[in-house]
Formats: sequence, C-alpha cells, structure tokens
Amino acid sequence: MSNKGARGRLPARFSAFDLMRRRRSWPQAWRERDLKSTYDVVLIGGGLHGLATAYYLATNHGITDVAVIEKSYIGGGGSGRNTAIVRSNYLTPEGVRFYDRSVKLYEELAVDLNFNVMFEQRGHMTLAHNDSSLRTMRWRAEVNKLEGVDSSVITPSEIKQLAPYIDVSDHSRYPILGALWHPPGGIIRHDAVVWGYARAADAAGAHIHQNTEVTGIDVEQEKVTGVTTSRGKISAPIVVNCTAGWSSLVAALAGVKLPIVTRPLQAAVTEPVQSFLDPVIVSGSLHVYVSQTARGELVFGASVDPFGSYSTRGSLDFIEGLAGHVLELMPSLGRMRVLRQWAGLCDMTPDYAPIIGPTHVGGFYVDVGWGTYGFKAGPAAGESLAQMIATNSIPELIAPFGVERFAAGTLMGEKGAASVGH
Repeated sequence: MSNKGARGRLPARFSAFDLMRRRRSWPQAWRERDLKSTYDVVLIGGGLHGLATAYYLATNHGITDVAVIEKSYIGGGGSGRNTAIVRSNYLTPEGVRFYDRSVKLYEELAVDLNFNVMFEQRGHMTLAHNDSSLRTMRWRAEVNKLEGVDSSVITPSEIKQLAPYIDVSDHSRYPILGALWHPPGGIIRHDAVVWGYARAADAAGAHIHQNTEVTGIDVEQEKVTGVTTSRGKISAPIVVNCTAGWSSLVAALAGVKLPIVTRPLQAAVTEPVQSFLDPVIVSGSLHVYVSQTARGELVFGASVDPFGSYSTRGSLDFIEGLAGHVLELMPSLGRMRVLRQWAGLCDMTPDYAPIIGPTHVGGFYVDVGWGTYGFKAGPAAGESLAQMIATNSIPELIAPFGVERFAAGTLMGEKGAASVGH
C-alpha cells in the first residue's frame, strides 16, 4: 500500500533556528478537539496500534471520521514502556511474514510520517548455549530464509567480531556455541514513533482524545453501537480494542472473553557510556537481552514475571538476577551503574501469538494479545486492521491470528521465537 497521497497533507518541517528567528512558538503536534457524539470508527487505546490504525485508515482508505480514545496521555501505556526492539526472525511462516512487513514499514516510516523515528538496523543476535538451542536457531534460520528474511546461524568467532565484549571462551559458565544473526533487526525510538503517528493521524483528520477513559461498550442485538466514556457517550458502528495490559478487561465490556493473562515485563537502563555495542544481544538460556541506545545507555530486560499482575513497579529480585546474567555474558560491565528500572504490562496468549480481527460481536474488532511483541508489530497491525475495517474482509497477513483459532485448535506456536520475549 502506498502512503504517497498523504504526504502533502502532513505538517511542514520546522527548525529551532527558524522558530527563534520568527519568534514563533513550537506548533502543537496534534490538536485538542471537542468530543463528538458520533464517529465512523472508535479506536480504544492511544498507543502505537491505535494511532497507526487511525493513520492508515485515513491515508490508505480515506476514512477520517475516526476517534482515538486514550485514558491517559498518548503513548503512556505499553508503547512508552517497551524497549523498542524491532525484528522479524520469528519461528512460524505466518509470524515471519507478518513481522517482516512491519520491519519494511519501519524502514520507510520516517519518510512517510515526515518525522525522524531514529530506526537503527544494527542487527539482532540470539545466542545459543546448548545443542537444543542451536537446533532451534537453525530451524528459525531456515524458516526465515524460506520467507525471504535475512537470518543465519553464525559461529563464536563471528559473534566476537560483531560484539567484541561478549565472552565466547569455552571456560565460561554458559559457553556460546553459536547464534542466530538477523541483520535487519535493530532498535527504534519508541516515543518518536508514537509522536510521529499521532502527528500524521491528526493532520489527516483523525481526532485524538487524551484523558478520556472508556467505561462501557454499548452492544445491541450482538452488534456494537458505540462506547461510554468519562466525557460522555459516543455512537459508532465500529469499535476497535487496541489496548495493551487491559485488553481482556476492555473486551469484557463488550461481552467478549479472551484467553489472555496479563503479566509484567521488567527492564532497566544504565548510565550512558561511550558506544561499544552495535547489535541487540539476546540469550534465552540466561533470560536476558541488552542493547545500547544512541545516547550510550545500556537497556536490559528479561522474560515476563512468572505471575499475573497489573503492577508496573520494578523489583529488587529482578535487577539482582538480571545483573548477574549480564555479567556472565559481558564481565567488563561490572562497574556500570543502573539508573532506573520499570515494568510494562504484557497480554500473553496460550500460543504467544496475537489476537487480531473480528469477534462474535458485530463491529467490535480486537488488536490485542501481543505479549512482548507489540511494538514490533505496530505498523503492520495498523495497516492490516485499517484494510479490514475499510473492506470488511480479513487480510491474508492477519488471517491466522483470529480468536477462533483457540476453539479450532489451530494454535500458532510462537513460543520458540520468544527467546526472553524479545
């Protein structure tokens, strides 16, 4: 799909020098609008998925009578709490195709949105510490290659060349036998992506409503008729649940039950240091991943907490275990200081794959259950969901991810690609 027709409607570029010279204030990135009583489409959730859907509805299909409803501020949920790793080296052919489309959209996103999203394709490396892990890496590499995605298994010596500070010696506690190397993977600035989509969706005509909570979803004769919010009722024939962390609770407002468990995913960041780590490093056996930002900070994370919770607070147990595993990979980091830690909420499905598509309630769609993969998926999910709404047909790219697969027993089985969730 082309977005060229929308670029002419985007806000003009500004420089700090130009604004100071003309004594103009910074323009508002997106406008505050009055809440209308009726819209063609209501998107619940002002994160990446909701904003991307609004943007592609307008630019690809000309549907602009759209409201994005956010109970807090734009990007204040999962989109602002993730570690912004982008990749497409998944395990199932369906998953590889979907996430590869998202990577390709990310590659062009700065141009499409006229906004620098700071996408750095430094490569993504998943380490194998035993024979079983190495077999899984070879399996994933072959699936990736069949789908046209650049992935291969590399040796310890090649790992050392790409990431010199990793301990690849044979006397370490967790010897490294090889790794799945995925050059298109990398990191992106998560808030820039959210701001870029919000700015572009607003310019295309969508209404963005912050600090507006959906408290009810109105259903009559198994069809959605609108939503009830903290600022009043909205009538709409199409309502989309694009939330993360609260998706099962929002779906329940429409009488839809989802097989989702919400679990915290913790992360931490260190003080900035001189750049030394290009690729994203992941170790499933050690339950750790690490990347370095453009400012020099190291971002660490692990797998989701082993219990259901809606807490977004960090824990001492997490940071102690994480630090130990990081030092087993890169002992030279022992003197670095952790600046802060946080947690985001992950909606986990039984097969570690999302739920995207229609429900038994007519006009009520879901784009949920992304677990730890949500930010990677945002552009492709928004594009596909917009196509489904506009054409009233399910795009082939997302057809395998419908909620009906759980009753039919056709699960996706993406857990093998989860590593530690990233």
